[in-house]
Amino acid sequence: MSKKRVYLDHNATTPLHPEVKKAMTEMMEIFGNPSSMHDFGRDARKMIEDARTYISEFINAAPEEVIFVGSGSEANNTVFNLTACCSSLECSSACKHGKGIITTSIEHPCILESSKCLSERGMSIDYLKVDKYGKIDINELKELLLKKPALVSVMTANNEIGTIQDIKIIIKLVHDAGSLFHTDAVQSVGKIAVDVKDLDVDFLSFSAHKIYGPKGVGALYVKKGVPFCSFIRGGHQEQGRRAGTENTLGIVGMAKAIEMRKLEMADETKRLKVLKTRLKDGLTKNIPDIQVNGHPVDCLVSTLNISFSGVEGEAILLYLDLEGIAVSTGSACSSGSLDPSHVILATGATPELAHGSIRFSLGRTTSEEEIDYVIEKTTGIIEKLRKMSTVYIK
Repeated sequence: MSKKRVYLDHNATTPLHPEVKKAMTEMMEIFGNPSSMHDFGRDARKMIEDARTYISEFINAAPEEVIFVGSGSEANNTVFNLTACCSSLECSSACKHGKGIITTSIEHPCILESSKCLSERGMSIDYLKVDKYGKIDINELKELLLKKPALVSVMTANNEIGTIQDIKIIIKLVHDAGSLFHTDAVQSVGKIAVDVKDLDVDFLSFSAHKIYGPKGVGALYVKKGVPFCSFIRGGHQEQGRRAGTENTLGIVGMAKAIEMRKLEMADETKRLKVLKTRLKDGLTKNIPDIQVNGHPVDCLVSTLNISFSGVEGEAILLYLDLEGIAVSTGSACSSGSLDPSHVILATGATPELAHGSIRFSLGRTTSEEEIDYVIEKTTGIIEKLRKMSTVYIK
């Protein structure tokens, strides 16, 4: 008998939506280089520009404000590289903003590693602390803004605990201080409403594979008039802002994924809210000594992060995998690390509790039957692991 398989790691990546797969399959014969002037190239160019228009409308941007890139990580690195560029002589005449960056202690590794790199090159980096729910300290932000940084970067929703920041309030403070603002919205676009004009954001990063689109394609929104330097140079693609032949197939898939989000997001949000509550209530009822991480209200309905005291997250993950259940101990980009989650630590948890954290991230195909199966198996696994534990005390 085949093993039951339950996928609860949608924050790491999502399966292709059937309609996305269909759209990509149908246009696989459009192979021309979008930069070529002949008919084959024009076919590919039209597909890209149609996709750009549709994607830009979804976030209420102008088409020329959307740059296609290879991933959310590339989009984020582009913005941080831009800050370094605009702090140099090369762009000093174009950028009248200050120097230095403010970000948070719970950002995705691509932001934290970019910050570390810039710090080693002499740039001032300040990291905002968060409270026990993962929300930044607004008063601390106000204090740090007195330093007149070039850029403030705060993710819209956290990839590990799902906490949603008060982005609109933060952006107003940042702009009042004369700084630019970037948000990593990879876990937000297609899951919650994101309107770049309403937010008045300067830069916004998002990706296709978190919303049932293909891997290897993402986008960066750059508000018209904001200083910009290319991260990848060498060609005229993307209006000279990102060199390299565009991933036509991936871009078409991303547009189709956005189209399906527009159709399905509202109903899916309601359904996942019920399923998340069912999972949380089932685990907290059956398993003692656990801690739910993330904000109780301002949180993605698809994300549930729980710390189980007295056990290792890696052990829980492996035992769940034996039962056919896929979960995560944190960000997929740092899954090879044995260090406790930097996000959970930042909320004030002990290293021991942070080590015992599991992220359950639900998706469009998650069912009540699967949730009940996960509750049952997780309950038994935690009981087994605690019996073997030398540190767990009832």
